[in-house]
Amino acid sequence: MAQEDFCILIVDDFPIMRGIIRRMLTKRFGVSNILEAEDGVIAWDILSREKVDLVICDWNMPNMTGIALLKKIRADKRLQDLPFVMVTAEGKKENVIEATKEGVTGYITKPFTAKDLGKKLRLILPE
Repeated sequence: MAQEDFCILIVDDFPIMRGIIRRMLTKRFGVSNILEAEDGVIAWDILSREKVDLVICDWNMPNMTGIALLKKIRADKRLQDLPFVMVTAEGKKENVIEATKEGVTGYITKPFTAKDLGKKLRLILPE
């Protein structure tokens, strides 16, 4: 699968943050198939009807948090192996431990650079 065909879902309640991540993905990594959701509820709806190859998700959001979305994805047979990168201001050790326990693929603490994102994505994106 080429990177252009790779579908990434960005989940963050701040449109500016979604825009920053979108720009990093398109300019730095050549990914153009990008979906966006402002919370876990909308993300879950998208995941139930679209083929997504990677979720990049904030932790703190209204309606359904990132960790709640991660748990829901890992409990779903169809989605349980979906790569999930948590991008959050929550750098507390207990949050990292909880996300790791729940099967997060990668964890990035805000603020972050395209290089930080790239380190995680290199492990997930197709060549």
